[in-house]
Amino acid sequence: MAKTVYLANPYGFSEQQKTLLLPLVVAALEELGLEVWEPFARNNQVDFSQAGWAYRIGQADFADVRHADAIFAIVNGVPPDEGVMVELGMAIALGKPTFLFRDDFRRLSDSNEYPLNLMVFTGLPENGWEDYYYTSVEEIVAAHRPLAKWASGL
Repeated sequence: MAKTVYLANPYGFSEQQKTLLLPLVVAALEELGLEVWEPFARNNQVDFSQAGWAYRIGQADFADVRHADAIFAIVNGVPPDEGVMVELGMAIALGKPTFLFRDDFRRLSDSNEYPLNLMVFTGLPENGWEDYYYTSVEEIVAAHRPLAKWASGL
C-alpha cells in the first residue's frame, strides 16, 4: 500500500499555479510511489453558497493532515501562505515526517541559519535539515534525498 503525503500548498487559489505548477509537484511525488492528498482536489468540492462550507473544508483538511503519513509543504511567499503554515504546524505537532519545498529565493528570517521563520523547521532534524528542504521539482525525485528514502521505506 502506498504511503500518503499531504501536499500543503496555496496553488489552488490561482488558476495558473493550479494548471502549471501544481501538476509538476504532484507528478514528482507520485513518481516516488506516493499517494498525494492535495487539499483543493480532495476537499473543495462543496457548495460555497451553503452556510458552514468553510468549516467543512477546514475540518476535512485537518482530517487529511491527521491521517496522512507525512506532509510536503510548499512554503513559497513572503510570508508563506498562512493556511499552509497552519497545516504544517498541525503535522509537526502530530509528529508527521515533514518535507519543505521553497523555490522562492527571498529570505524571511530572524536567523542566519534558516531562510524562513525558525518554527517552520521544528519538524526537521537539527542537523541535516537542509536535506528535507527542496528548492526545485527535480530535487523531489532525487533518490539520495530523505523524501525518496522515506517513500521507499529506507
